[in-house]
Amino acid sequence: MTGLKAKLAQAALAHVPFDGWSDVTLAAAARDIGIDLALAKVHMPRGGVDLALTAHLLGDEALRRKAALMDLTALRFRQRITELVMMRLEAAGDREVVRAASSLLALPHLAAEGAAAIWRTADLIWTLAGDSSTGFSHYSKRATLSAVYGSTVLYWLGDDSEGASETRGFLERRIASIMRFEQAKADLRKNPLTAPLRILSRAATPSQGQ
Repeated sequence: MTGLKAKLAQAALAHVPFDGWSDVTLAAAARDIGIDLALAKVHMPRGGVDLALTAHLLGDEALRRKAALMDLTALRFRQRITELVMMRLEAAGDREVVRAASSLLALPHLAAEGAAAIWRTADLIWTLAGDSSTGFSHYSKRATLSAVYGSTVLYWLGDDSEGASETRGFLERRIASIMRFEQAKADLRKNPLTAPLRILSRAATPSQGQ
């Protein structure tokens, strides 16, 4: 991500509640940071779509920086995941900004990109939590957390409890479900009748396949 893209996305945040993730917002962001709109369009050719995706990446980077200042090792895995998801929601900022991005990236022609953005967030959260799984487990954990993260964002958007305490409770229940699922998979792998799962577990992760 270029520095100019980050600056444009950051400047756009103040305008999104009024104009959404749109070309109008891109023009306002370009004006705020003092560059020509033509140059802004070079970096954000799809206007609001590219702004929204860049802003999501900025949220991931904010989570990475904050997590680097914390010691999560004393927490159980489910607690680490919960804390990291809540930190990522905090990094997302204004709810109206997130609501607008969620609506935009849910459109049929953008749904794949929206799903990919959430997958990257789920991958980052598992990585920051210390997960080193490979193969089938690597993918299943991220797929499951992607679904949990997406549903938690939607819950959070409507949560007016103090400190988003109701969102935390919602998330903790779903994280508990993930952990039960992972334990069930571990038990299955020990069963001699589930050899196909062990074959899948040896599939390379993206980094291994390069």
